[in-house]
Amino acid sequence: MSRKVTDKAVGNRPVRHSRVIIVGSGFSGLGLAIRLSQQGRTDYLVLERGSDVGGTWRDNTYPGAACDVPSQLYSYSFALNPEWSRSFSKQPEIQRYIQGVADKYGVRDKHIFDCEMTGARWNAEDARWEIQTSQGPFTADILVSAVGALCEPNLPDIKGINDFQGEIFHSARWNHDSDLTGKRVAVIGTGASAIQIVPSIAGEVAHLDVYQRTAPWLLPRVDREYLAPEKFALKRIPALRSLYRAGIYAARETQVVGLAKFPPAMLGLEAIARAKLFAEVRDPELRRKVTPNFRIGCKRMLISNEYYPALSRDNVDVVTDGIKEIRPGSIVTKDGTEREVDAIIVATGFHVTDSPVYDTVSGRDGRTLSEVFEAIGQQGYKGSAINNYPNMFFMLGPNVGLGHTSMVFMLESQINYISDAIAQFDKLGLRTVEVRKDVQDEYNAGLQRKLEGAVWSTGGCASWYLDKHGNNTTLWPDFTFRFRSLLEHFDVSAYDTTTEPVAQAV
Repeated sequence: MSRKVTDKAVGNRPVRHSRVIIVGSGFSGLGLAIRLSQQGRTDYLVLERGSDVGGTWRDNTYPGAACDVPSQLYSYSFALNPEWSRSFSKQPEIQRYIQGVADKYGVRDKHIFDCEMTGARWNAEDARWEIQTSQGPFTADILVSAVGALCEPNLPDIKGINDFQGEIFHSARWNHDSDLTGKRVAVIGTGASAIQIVPSIAGEVAHLDVYQRTAPWLLPRVDREYLAPEKFALKRIPALRSLYRAGIYAARETQVVGLAKFPPAMLGLEAIARAKLFAEVRDPELRRKVTPNFRIGCKRMLISNEYYPALSRDNVDVVTDGIKEIRPGSIVTKDGTEREVDAIIVATGFHVTDSPVYDTVSGRDGRTLSEVFEAIGQQGYKGSAINNYPNMFFMLGPNVGLGHTSMVFMLESQINYISDAIAQFDKLGLRTVEVRKDVQDEYNAGLQRKLEGAVWSTGGCASWYLDKHGNNTTLWPDFTFRFRSLLEHFDVSAYDTTTEPVAQAV
């Protein structure tokens, strides 16, 4: 049963109402929109701040941008792509895939692009969400946040950074008008983006300084173009695409044993990484700099065949002293060394556990997500609901992240759960649902118990996986098929609910 609501107006601006509003159209938001359409729903909208679908794959267009999960697995299970050109796809190909899926399933007309959510407040009296956006106000009975974790660039707090007179930009906001040829360039950071950027620009710049705080573990990138017979078969035999996908999934899932169950099992992967490091970095001093001091898997494992050779170039230096300040034309490290630079590329990742979006969403008691997380840490229930936020669901919420396989598998599990929840609203005549605090607390206590023995807790590193309370609120500490089973159906008994009043006969 869907409530009939008449659009209102705020001042001269009409308020648009929809039964369901999804915020964000990356893999997660787009996937949910498609599922709702497949269920015959038309009473939903997708608000997307960008000008197209794609999320992080629309925004991250830096040189060398590519996925570190094989293409056959990094795609929707309901839209396996027969056109992948290689085992690990690059950003343009992934973005074309996402755009093609949106077109194939005809959901673009349910999108409002260039529409950024600037605030959302729960109205208990009307039992709906009041949403402020760059294109005016909206209301919704059900609000779904599909704002990805890798969408808000994290800019470092470095003295003088705003006084730099050369070119400076974040890797996720690449300035394609900038020509780095023959310039002195600094890359700050050595994470997943940096290891792709550095080899892509090292050959064209005059000099490149790579500022490293923590050396990452690198594994070989077993990437190749598909052979012509493979492409032919993958296009014409759907079962072959499914077989490739299943094989990749199974191989990746074996890593859970070492990551979450028995960390010493990671020693095999670490031996591979050490052998790679020794073979590709012959200079002893450089090798010392880029050798990690923690167990592999504690921080995100990276894959590259080009990064170490790029660092070994004569025009590339790895700087391990911390940055003291940035001057108009140089960077000064804590040991007092000043290095002249024409351009700075900031590759320092994203706001994950402290997203600015959290400041904009106010729940039942008026507190924002930021205020709630400040008090108790980033906690939720099945990564999909948070107490104090009725009728709101989260894609890729707390403890849904992975360090070994495709996030698309996890978000499809959430699509199952959230779409079933929306269906239950109509089936049971629900007006509101809010996950019970005791249920959420018990669920999170169980997660933290599992995480105590995981490599992320015992591997000797500090990472963005941890929140300010020291809890790992980012990663799922088990096999992904168990997450899929856990979210197969919406468990309404875990929620406090109210029902729609029964209409009285006249």
